[in-house]
Amino acid sequence: MAQPAAVILAGGDGRRLGGLDKPGLRVGDRSLLEIAIAAVRGGLPDPTVVVVGPFRQLPDDVVQVREDPPGGGPAAAVAAGVAALPNPEPGVLVAVLAADLPGITAGVVNRLAAVLSSSRSGGDPTGGAVLVDPSGHRQYLAGVWRYSELSAAVGRRPGWAGAALRELLAPIEVIEMLGSEQETADVDTPADWRRWQS
Repeated sequence: MAQPAAVILAGGDGRRLGGLDKPGLRVGDRSLLEIAIAAVRGGLPDPTVVVVGPFRQLPDDVVQVREDPPGGGPAAAVAAGVAALPNPEPGVLVAVLAADLPGITAGVVNRLAAVLSSSRSGGDPTGGAVLVDPSGHRQYLAGVWRYSELSAAVGRRPGWAGAALRELLAPIEVIEMLGSEQETADVDTPADWRRWQS
């Protein structure tokens, strides 16, 4: 079986958090980035993990890359992460997570992978499975994708700096999986962060 992979977005400037390093914020004894890494490592069998963003002290087996240009936005970061995957096979599953999801777990990643693995659409595999929050919004940075679909989407244009993430990922046919408020919550503002400290 092809080895799965994960791309974790750990960039951004945390403007709405007063410039704090979002992936480095801690919930209990773990940073948000550590929570994301644990979710993909527990939810997928022995994945290759790529972290996109400023270079950090991370385990030696984590691949670290920067988007082009640095600060180019989430679509550029996804593109850089996909490009950094070492020798992926077309059918490999790739988890794509933001490093600001304090409630993401291995169980969520495993469920997304299982739903995608078992899916067919008109005889062809579906391209991805994403969490949907309780209000019905797709969480594109909490999903599992087929490498072939991700790489084809990235290849639709020469660069993704400044582009909307939806422009990159929305054309891929996905399965929506309802997530709880906790599973889909992200940390964007000081109020968000305070809720996770109580």
